[in-house]
Amino acid sequence: MAQKSKAYRAAAEKIQADKFYTPAEAVALAKETGSTKTDTTVEVAVKLGVDPRKADQMVRGTVSLPHGTGKTARVIVFAVGAAAEAAIAAGADEVGGDELIEKVAAGYTDFDSAVSTPELMGKVGRLGKVLGPRGLMPNPKTGTVTPDAAKAVTEIKGGKIEFRVDKHSNVHFIVGKASFSAEQLADNLASVLDEISRLKPSSAKGKYVQKGAVSTTFGPGIPLDVSGL
Repeated sequence: MAQKSKAYRAAAEKIQADKFYTPAEAVALAKETGSTKTDTTVEVAVKLGVDPRKADQMVRGTVSLPHGTGKTARVIVFAVGAAAEAAIAAGADEVGGDELIEKVAAGYTDFDSAVSTPELMGKVGRLGKVLGPRGLMPNPKTGTVTPDAAKAVTEIKGGKIEFRVDKHSNVHFIVGKASFSAEQLADNLASVLDEISRLKPSSAKGKYVQKGAVSTTFGPGIPLDVSGL
C-alpha cells in the first residue's frame, strides 16, 4: 500500500495546481501519470448542468470511438432463431432466449453490454432490477434493442461505448488505454465530448459542461479546461 501511495503522490506532483488542461494536454499527461506496470484504462468524468431527475434532461448516448477502447467488450444477446445465429457469427460471447434470461435473473452479469431483439424485450424487461443499476439494460435509444443484433455486436466490439448521466449529473466514460498514442486518446475524447455537446437538452439552463477530469485507473485526476465546450 505504501508503494502505491508513493507512486500516486509522484504522479500527482506532475499535475500543476490551479491549471486546467486542454483535452490534448490532459490525455498526454494521463499517459505520464499512469502505472508503469500495467496498461491502465484512461477514464474521463464530466459534470453537466442538467437535472437528471427530469426526463427531458436525462443525457444518454453512444459513440463509436475512432480508435476503439483497447479491450474487447463481452457482449451477450437475447435472441432466438436466425437473429441468434447471426449474433453468434458476429462474435457475441453468449446468445440465448429464455435460458439466458433466467441466467441473468439469477445474478449473472459477467459482461460489458447486453443486446436484445425487440420481440424478446417483453421478457428481458423483467431484468431491470439486475441490469438497470449496472447500466446494462438494452435500450432502443442506444441501439441495443434492435432486429439487427449482429450489427450491434460488431459495433460494440469495434469500440462503441455507451454513456449516461448519473444521479449526481456526472457522465463517466473511457477513451482507451495508456498505451494509446496521445493523438488517439485525444481523438477518442473529442468524439465523446462532441456527442455529449450535441445531446444538450433544450431545457437545460446555464453552463452545460461545467467541469471535467481525465485520469488513469486509480490515478490522480487531471482537471479539464471545458471553457470551449
